[in-house]
Amino acid sequence: MDDELAAGMRAQRLRDLIVGRREFLNLRQEEVADRLDMSARNYGNWERGVVKEWTDDKLFLLAEALEMTEFQVARLFLIAVDRIPETRPVSGHGCADSPSLDAFLFDYAAMMEALSLPTFLIDHRWQVKSANAAYRDLFRGLSHQPGAMPSASFLRFGLFHPDAPATLVDYRNWQLSMLAQLATSLERHDQDVNLRCLQGEVHRHPALRKAYLNDMQTWVLGAGVDLVHHEGTARIIRHPDPLIGLQSCRLVEETPRALQARGLTRITLVLTELDAEGATDLLCSKPAPCGV
Repeated sequence: MDDELAAGMRAQRLRDLIVGRREFLNLRQEEVADRLDMSARNYGNWERGVVKEWTDDKLFLLAEALEMTEFQVARLFLIAVDRIPETRPVSGHGCADSPSLDAFLFDYAAMMEALSLPTFLIDHRWQVKSANAAYRDLFRGLSHQPGAMPSASFLRFGLFHPDAPATLVDYRNWQLSMLAQLATSLERHDQDVNLRCLQGEVHRHPALRKAYLNDMQTWVLGAGVDLVHHEGTARIIRHPDPLIGLQSCRLVEETPRALQARGLTRITLVLTELDAEGATDLLCSKPAPCGV
């Protein structure tokens, strides 16, 4: 009886997610069925949970038809099959490689370059795929550390570059949030070799290992699960231009579907001036980092 109740609750949660997303997009069942190249009756069965087996292909097709974000896809899989999905590139609806998409990406890079705020594109490993002049300017003058430059990997820079504590001023919070981001990325892409290698490097570093296994777990309870997806958190960063100096920094994600389809995410560092009192308090009370 308990199993039947649990199955019923799971089916209702899945229905709520699918129907809720369709209604959010103001789509009729027939329109979603057209996207899935099936009859409206068959799609109606999907919404009602009358499905012999939820395969990965069915779930990915449904997620694409309902224009779900990565996080919504993960929730869909967790409810339907009780696990996180394997990485799969999204296709269709104008997202596949094409001359028009290449033109869009070229224009998008030009738009990024024109922005005054530092902004950059990353993949699921937080490897930097493109960055604008403001981003490059923010991190100019750093000592060369192969594999840990912010132009290559934002996570590796924050965790392993010896200049990171001077740039990421409230370094303890930056460091713990990056470790939390690594843990979150591994949950979503647990077979990714590069992420596993990065985790191995953290574990071989005694101070980072302690922070990853102990301090980060406690920090997450109050601060959030990763670098971007907890609202209201601003950190402190030091601009190399002394006339700019210390800045409040908030990471904001804003990614169009064409970039999501390629597994890319755009992050903008929203920099605002610190008031004198806040800057003084920060400089007088720097938390001890775990070491780089």
